[in-house]
Amino acid sequence: MYPEIIKLGPISIYSYGLMLGIAFITASYLLTLELKRVNLNVNIASEITTIALIFGIIGAKLFHLFEYWDEFINDPLMAFSPAGLTFYGGFLLATLAIFIYIKRKKLSFLQIADLNAPGLALAYGIARIGCHLSGDGDYGIVSNLPWAYSYAKGTVPTPPGVTVHPTPIYELIAGILIFMFLWSKRKKYNVNGKLFFVYLILTAIARFLVEIIRINPRILLGLSEAQIISIILIIISIIALIILKKKEQISL
Repeated sequence: MYPEIIKLGPISIYSYGLMLGIAFITASYLLTLELKRVNLNVNIASEITTIALIFGIIGAKLFHLFEYWDEFINDPLMAFSPAGLTFYGGFLLATLAIFIYIKRKKLSFLQIADLNAPGLALAYGIARIGCHLSGDGDYGIVSNLPWAYSYAKGTVPTPPGVTVHPTPIYELIAGILIFMFLWSKRKKYNVNGKLFFVYLILTAIARFLVEIIRINPRILLGLSEAQIISIILIIISIIALIILKKKEQISL
């Protein structure tokens, strides 16, 4: 485990923060390429990235506190801890903030969302490398598989000698595969929003499946918070794709 990559005097570089930064830079770079491809102002890529970073972290922390509400009540100071971020919380709040920003710019939110979708998938996978390196509790249940991993030196350590599913690696692989698929399809869909909703479905399915073997608490019908949100996103995205399909047929 490498929670701390390097320490230079009083300055420490942490693996999760480093990979999160690389993830945002990667998403911004890919969005810039896509904006250039469709002849839109490339400067909005950095602005969107900044908004996503600020509201993403706020949302991720808020949802984490909701997920571990009892612990938060007992220890309110955990709200100020850099550890404990929930992806869906960050994604939802950042998406709302970006939606408002894009509308003020009088641009198409669905078009920008399509352009951003492949980068989001890859960035998520990269961020999970940080989870793996820091051992921050995003790992899975106990496993004796050949690739099972011990996070005994992580920030949220496993018991000594216990190996678990390295779910951050599973999510990294899923993120890369989803990115490759979306990147190959990005020029083939001619209706704004289609690529984005396909991204949501694929990402939600991947997250729902990996949650089966993760240690997150179950809050309803044996499902975790992330699984419930995944189901909601899949349903919304399927409905949206049906509506877009009808619009596409009308336009033809």
